[in-house]
Order: sequence, then structure tokens, then C-alpha cells
Amino acid sequence: MIGEMDADSVVGYFRGKSILITGSTGFLGKVLVEKILRVQPDVKKLYLLIRAPDAESAKLRIQTEIIGREIFHVLKEKHGVQFNNFIEEKICPLVGDIIYENFGLDNVQLEELSKDIDVIVNGAATTNFFERYDVAFDVNVLGVKHVCAFGAKCPKLKMFLHVSTAYVAGEQEGIIPEKPILMGETLKVGTHLDIESELILVKDTMLELKASCSTEKDGRKTMKELGFKRTIDSVVIGYAKQTLPFFLVDLDLIMDVIPGDMVVNAMMVAMAAHSEDQQVQVIYHVTSSMRNPAPYSILWKSLFQYFNDNPPCTGRNGERVRLKKMRFFSTVIWFKLYMAVKYMLPLEMLRLVNIALCGVFSRRYNELSRKFRFMMQLSELYAPYTLFKGCFDDINLDKLRMGMNKDNQNNNGAYYFDFDPKYIDWGDYFYNVHIPGVLKYTRD
Repeated sequence: MIGEMDADSVVGYFRGKSILITGSTGFLGKVLVEKILRVQPDVKKLYLLIRAPDAESAKLRIQTEIIGREIFHVLKEKHGVQFNNFIEEKICPLVGDIIYENFGLDNVQLEELSKDIDVIVNGAATTNFFERYDVAFDVNVLGVKHVCAFGAKCPKLKMFLHVSTAYVAGEQEGIIPEKPILMGETLKVGTHLDIESELILVKDTMLELKASCSTEKDGRKTMKELGFKRTIDSVVIGYAKQTLPFFLVDLDLIMDVIPGDMVVNAMMVAMAAHSEDQQVQVIYHVTSSMRNPAPYSILWKSLFQYFNDNPPCTGRNGERVRLKKMRFFSTVIWFKLYMAVKYMLPLEMLRLVNIALCGVFSRRYNELSRKFRFMMQLSELYAPYTLFKGCFDDINLDKLRMGMNKDNQNNNGAYYFDFDPKYIDWGDYFYNVHIPGVLKYTRD
């Protein structure tokens, strides 16, 4: 049972805590680190696990990829000339990687760290659609195993928070409950997950590649293709660059999206709410598909309107050019039929002409062939999202939300922990916040 909380109790929870955070250089990781330091300057220590060859390189990554970002400007203004001293006192970089047992730390480091940790936030993951299968497996599967094993060695540990995309639910339809997946359970009925078998698959594939004298490039390609059969990730649309003249998406389906700051707010409230429930495992869907559903049509309408009002510089001489509208296909059948007529048939004709003319058009054919494969691959990879017919239940999250007082702020009104998407105007959000934010972030 979650008792009533206010923002002061959430802020107070982090006072004097030592927190290990993995994935701190990622989008949510940055937001979490900044918010904790901003609302609770009396946090004891934030240990940030950083992939780097040495301590100096780790500090440089923290400087350039975390505290050097614009999100930290409020903290910089608040602490002024003491900002660097404050950061040095509160942030401790750890040179390591979750793909290794004990993160690759030596015994002395491991013992000191384990004795000091109160909270673990595991947010490290590869969310790259084009990731190699073996790399994704090391990070997203073995990495979690290693973080859990480390947590078992921490005598003071009060909270273990694991962050994942809700889309690990797979291609389900209907309402998807907030329930944990049991060890060995898979999304496909009648099957069982065996991590050791997956490891053998990766090793055998690599051995086969070596035996066939394949190059390292071939190995990377094969592992990427193996990863394509399992990987589900976020959709990045190159509309501004006009790289895709069409897309496979049902505009009437719900696109579950929620601002990153709301996710971090929910994470912090959840940690405070379950600080005494060390044996309880609770799943929270920090989602919007039930509370305030946003169909894909709203995003596309906002996207077209935004670039119509703010055309990018895409002309040959850098002039602003209005972008063409994208064509959409709501079913795989129509998409493949269009691709066959519009691209496959002309491409095959060009191939035959190229053969007849002794390779005169080889360069052009190879270029168009690569573009065709890219468009097909991209659309097929994004289909689990853009044709997704599920809605993420948020009963547990709603209980957590109701446990917060109405003001959702501390006594002086300075700190908010709002994670209710109900009142978001999605059209306004996409046009004025999300789209310009993505463009700015990708340039940052």
C-alpha cells in the first residue's frame, strides 16, 4: 500500500544517499542526474558507471556528455563559481562496463563501492535499431544480470530500479498489464528463454564466420542481421532530410509517447514510495496510451505544420525549401505492392539494361539498390511500433500518482514531480516542444 506523499518527502528521500547510476550518458540518465542534484544537493554521492579507457577519459565524458549539456544551466546558475566544486564533490566516475562481471572493477574498488551503495538505478541499454545482435545481448541481457549480481553484494542496498522500454512487451494487442516477466518466460506461448542457448548461438555464429575466412566487416554485418530479428526500438524519422518519401504506419493507431521529465519524475517518486519494500517487485508503465492517447496522425500533422512554418535549409545553395508530404501505408501488403511497382520493377529493368551495356550503369544501379534496401529494411524494422495495436495499462502508475498530494510540489512551490500526461495537448507539445527539441538535441 502506497501512503500519501508530497514533493518534500520525495526530495528528502535522496538526502544522504549514495546512488549507482548506469546509462547516465543516455537521454534519461542525464535528466535523472540533473534533477537529483538540483532538488537534493545533500545527496551523498552519485556513482556514474562510464565506459572509458581510464579515469581522465571518464571525467571528460561526464564533462562533455552530461554536465556540459544545456540541461545543467540551471544548476550552473544556482552554484555559480562553486559549480565545478559541487560536481566534483557529488559525482564519482567509475571506469567500467555492465557487460563485464563486477563491471570490470578491481576487488578493492568493488568492495568500497558495494559498502557505500544505497540505491541502484540501472538505465544502461543499447536502443540502437541497427545494433549487432551480440552487442545488444551483452548489454541488454548480460548487463542486467551483472548489475543484479552486484546489487546482491551491497549490504546497505535499499532500492533497485531497472528502467526499460515498455515495448519489451512485444507485438501484443489489446491492454498490456503491468506485470513482471518470470525467469525463462518469453512472449511466445509454448517457448522458453534459455540465456545459455542464446550465448551458444552467438559463439557458434562467430566460429562459423571465422571458419569461412570472413572479414571483420562480414562479421559485423552478420551480427547486425541476427540482431534485426529481435530488436525493437525507438523510431527516428528522417523527414527533415527527405530521406524517406513514404512510410509504413497506420495513422489511426496510438503512438505511446511521454515527455522524458515525466519519466524521471515517476522514477524518483517510485524510489521514495518503495524505500521500505525491499522484497516487493512492482512494474510501472510510465506511458500515455490509456491516460491520454495520441494517434500517429497528430504527430504527422504537427510535423508537416512545423516544417511548413519553419522550412529547413535543404536547397543546393542552402535556401529554405518546403518539404514534400510523406506517403503512408497502413498495411504491409499495400506497402510491398507499392514498393514492387514503384521501385523493384524499375530497378530490375535497370539491372538488365546495365548487363546489356556492359556495366555502364553499374554505379547508378548500386546506388539505387542500396537506397531501396535501406527503405525496405527501415520500414520493416519500424513496423512493430507503427503497426502496434496494444495499449499499456497504467493501474499501478495511477496508484502511485494518486499517492502524491494534489499540489505535487514542496512547501515553497519550487520542486514538482508531475508525471500525469492527461492534460498534455499533444498537438501543441509536438509542435512547440518535441520537434524543435529533437532537432536541437541532434545538433547539440
